[in-house]
Amino acid sequence: MLELLRDDPLAFVFVAAALVGAIAMHEFAHALAADAQGDRLPRAMGRLTPNPARHLDPLGTLALLLVGFGWGKPVEFRATALRSQRFGAALVALAGPFMNLVLAFIGALVTVLLGGPDGSLGSFLAYFVGINVLLGVFNLIPLPPLDGSRLLTIFLPPGKQQVIFFLDRYGFLILLLLVFIGGLGFLYPIVEAVQRFIQGLAGG
Repeated sequence: MLELLRDDPLAFVFVAAALVGAIAMHEFAHALAADAQGDRLPRAMGRLTPNPARHLDPLGTLALLLVGFGWGKPVEFRATALRSQRFGAALVALAGPFMNLVLAFIGALVTVLLGGPDGSLGSFLAYFVGINVLLGVFNLIPLPPLDGSRLLTIFLPPGKQQVIFFLDRYGFLILLLLVFIGGLGFLYPIVEAVQRFIQGLAGG
């Protein structure tokens, strides 16, 4: 990100704006899903808003802008307050990546409707679509603290629940290790395939 700021300040602004918007809407979707299922904690904590100021973590945002890897402020919710005790937490978790993929589709659709605009708008839309697809796919990795880890509570049989306890304890360290050794390269073909599908769905 720092190299991008030095080499192309305008592109840095576009990327930063797309990242901030994508993360804020991701967290807002979590809050919205929890609220829709009966948990009013996110509402009481002021998270039921798309306002980025309510969803950005200062340290995570700084890390994002400096090294390109960061995080938003997690939405707190009470699994016991959700209507569905088995699927509720997973639905809240999946709402974030789903929101990112919906935003990517909207960005692709706007691009098509505008005839593939050139210049600043075209550049921003391209970054916006790509970043939302990346965040959506990345957050589906089944490692805590990513949203995909919640799916394990549904699909793992009761006898394998110790896997969840292990990942809750070491998942973040495993994720950091994968990031810094380049172990997430398998995501790129998936991201490209999802982006092509979304663009095709939008008529691009």
